[in-house]
Amino acid sequence: MTHGRGKKAGRGAGLRGGRGNAGLLKHRYMHMIKNMPNHFGKHGFKRHPSLTKRNKTINVGQLEDSYPGKNDIDLTKEGFDKLLGSGKLNKKLKIKVNYASEKAIEKIKDKGGELILPEMPKEPTVEEEQVKEE
Repeated sequence: MTHGRGKKAGRGAGLRGGRGNAGLLKHRYMHMIKNMPNHFGKHGFKRHPSLTKRNKTINVGQLEDSYPGKNDIDLTKEGFDKLLGSGKLNKKLKIKVNYASEKAIEKIKDKGGELILPEMPKEPTVEEEQVKEE
């Protein structure tokens, strides 16, 4: 007797317990725990590239290798945004760059070099804003 299902378990996906992820919280729970460990929870997102800015950086120790024989280096023209302080500096250099870490500034000044940074606009203080309003 087929009990109303006929042959092949009533067709559809009845014989295999449903289609796809059906039954993950019921009869396929152990399968989910074992084979799908990241099934539950939040998994982050990826910000749109237009919203992120990655600075192109170079270390102080790489300057002499990258620009041998140069004492005056304009890193903004070379495509770098920031100078970092890792490595050793053996001679004095004159460097122009948009941003530099404190360690990089210290290493260049210790060797007697010069670092040219652009003037950043100063944030107005509360007192200055109150004077403007009056």
